[in-house]
Amino acid sequence: MPIIDKFKDMGTVVMGKIESGTIRKGDSLLVMPNKAHVKVIGIAIYCDENKARRSGPGENVCAKLTGIEEENILPGFVLSSIMRPIPSVTEFTAQLQIIELLDNAIFTAGYKAVLHIHSVVEECGIVALLQQIDPKTKKPMKNKLLFVKNGAVVMCRIQVSNIICVEKFSDFPQLGRFTLRREGKLFAVGKVTGLQQLLSKSEYFVVLSTFLISMLSQSLCPLAAAVSEYPKL
Repeated sequence: MPIIDKFKDMGTVVMGKIESGTIRKGDSLLVMPNKAHVKVIGIAIYCDENKARRSGPGENVCAKLTGIEEENILPGFVLSSIMRPIPSVTEFTAQLQIIELLDNAIFTAGYKAVLHIHSVVEECGIVALLQQIDPKTKKPMKNKLLFVKNGAVVMCRIQVSNIICVEKFSDFPQLGRFTLRREGKLFAVGKVTGLQQLLSKSEYFVVLSTFLISMLSQSLCPLAAAVSEYPKL
């Protein structure tokens, strides 16, 4: 669930639209990209005073969390599954459709823009142009690529100022399509085709093992208390 807003109300409350899966009261989740372990202690649907025990895809919800402070959450962060954390990146590969550049400028490496993807708004720059795509055949063109103009379809590498959470379009379209703007004007639409992930396999297993240990300790605490109260023979 991409987070669009947050506030304090006897705890930390985040707001957003569930794009995949379900959120239940009592769930243990991750807030990405800061990898904070949180627990859901309450759920409510937008514009509905009644609380819910679970919510699914397409629903706009408020979720009350423990384990994180409100000031440690920013719009664009994502409430994610621990078993499959959303990728966190500062650079990714994308396919862009150039619609209309300002003042008929040329689009080349070093071009600066503002990226809009799900609830993220982030400054970005074009690191490199990789290939131009022939709009008729949909296949890469073989010419050496230094710049493109209006109407071009191009593969490129994009770098952002801060860590963001995205998915490849082929894996998750809702979190893999984006627009680029400059001076407030939309000039390109695109989709994420490749990721340079920051979460290594070793880090993933650390996150997973921490979660499993916490779940095991929670299940053993009542058992230990019961054993301690059992009369000695």
